[in-house]
Amino acid sequence: MLKPKSIFALMFFALSIVSCDKQENIEDINCLSEGFFLKESQRNFRMGFTSWNYGPELADVADTYQFISNNGDIYTEHIDHKIPWNAWINGLNLPNDFTDEIDFKLSNRIKDKPLLLSVSLLNTDRNELSEDVDGSIPVYTSFADEHIKNAYFKHLDYLISRFNPNYVCLSIEFNELYINDISKWEGYKLLMSEIRKLVRAKYPTLPLSESITLHNFYKPNINGAQEYQNELTSYINSLDFAAISHYPFFKDQHSKPEFQGAFDFLHQRVNNTIAFVETSSIAENLIIPGMDVNISTSECEQNAYLETLLENAQDNNYEFIIWWSHRDYDAIWQTFPDKLKDIGQIWRDSGLLSETGFKRPAYYSWQKAYSVPLAN
Repeated sequence: MLKPKSIFALMFFALSIVSCDKQENIEDINCLSEGFFLKESQRNFRMGFTSWNYGPELADVADTYQFISNNGDIYTEHIDHKIPWNAWINGLNLPNDFTDEIDFKLSNRIKDKPLLLSVSLLNTDRNELSEDVDGSIPVYTSFADEHIKNAYFKHLDYLISRFNPNYVCLSIEFNELYINDISKWEGYKLLMSEIRKLVRAKYPTLPLSESITLHNFYKPNINGAQEYQNELTSYINSLDFAAISHYPFFKDQHSKPEFQGAFDFLHQRVNNTIAFVETSSIAENLIIPGMDVNISTSECEQNAYLETLLENAQDNNYEFIIWWSHRDYDAIWQTFPDKLKDIGQIWRDSGLLSETGFKRPAYYSWQKAYSVPLAN
């Protein structure tokens, strides 16, 4: 089973850019659906990307933010690395590694684009609190312990005050905790209930949510699936908007009818505004022997998913959609330590552009939708 995503942590291992010699697998542009989005006079949702950059050089980062600015009307800063628990709990100075990361992101802030700030409470495996910068985890009896609550609110308050976002995900892919360690679930709910109160008191007009993985909401591999789905449905509908993380290849989906099944399930369950806060589909075969992963796909399958996503966003008035990475990140992946290359490979080939900048069919579908004027 594929583990949840937290590859922002990996960028800090990047040391130098590596040239890529992989052969392009160029698909026939005819896999674009005839008439896709051509009849729309206005677009009902915003479109954007995370700021995940495809290469370790400053020029790669600059190019990423420029692409986001030119090809989207919203973007995401994804803070899914580590939390300086010790500093927040004991009133110490924040670690330089943490503040440097935030300062760097703020130096690239796109001033004229709405911003989604997504912050992770949980670790990479989504079964525990996120680690501190030294790899430790604070001592606790429950996620809802007072010192955990106070520290996490300080963390969120710091990030919100600095980024001044338009939307916030207070936690990333929280439903994975239910699947991976249900013993912590009640503590999580109690903690986040208090966190929402504290954040709303200080930022009363800021839309707040917590993201779930649609692939593991729609097809959970657990006992008591119906109870789990009912619990999530109630939780999601209590938030300001439904924040969705979705990677359909995790559930071996390859066709538009299969993709649509997940969307239909979501629309039947959710009665508040939907935003896809991170999503993508891979465009090349994914083979990771160390994780026993072997998924066949193509650029046309990627495009079929994107078209399905965009059509559902239009027809159901989503708030926005965020594609994870605009370009394949082979260059930065090459610099990852060996122990991180397997998990880092999972989303590597999900860009609208290949690692060399080749425009895939999905790029053209994105442009067709993006060229339609955004509704007021």
